Amino acid sequence: MAIFELTIGFFVLAVLAGVFGANGVAGISMEIARLLTMIFLILAVISLLL
Repeated sequence: MAIFELTIGFFVLAVLAGVFGANGVAGISMEIARLLTMIFLILAVISLLL
């Protein structure tokens, strides 16, 4: 569950950075959140198959 918690944290960071006008930080945070979400989904599917 640690990956999912990190994903939520980076998403919240991206939203807050976007609200305050830090577009660079918001973009990087969203990319990290997207990457962690993909890793989480892949690991969830693998664990369901095994």
